[in-house]
Amino acid sequence: MITKERKSGIIGDFKRAETDTGSPEVQVALLTARINELTEHMRAHTKDHASRRGLLKMVSKRADLLKYLQNTDRNRYLAVIGKLGLRK
Repeated sequence: MITKERKSGIIGDFKRAETDTGSPEVQVALLTARINELTEHMRAHTKDHASRRGLLKMVSKRADLLKYLQNTDRNRYLAVIGKLGLRK
């Protein structure tokens, strides 16, 4: 689980305006942090199928957000995947 401080740090890094918390960039960054943590959990608990389902849903949601961002503003998309180290 992401701590409150870490979440506010991620939002601070990716926000587009002062009060921005819901832009695609912020959502992708938060999902990536949650995916990374859940991936570590899945390495230790291989038979946790409920968490696996949640992980797959998060990966799908992130892919949809990235696809939206790629179709609307390619420069923002490239900036986000560059910052997060995602390959596309």
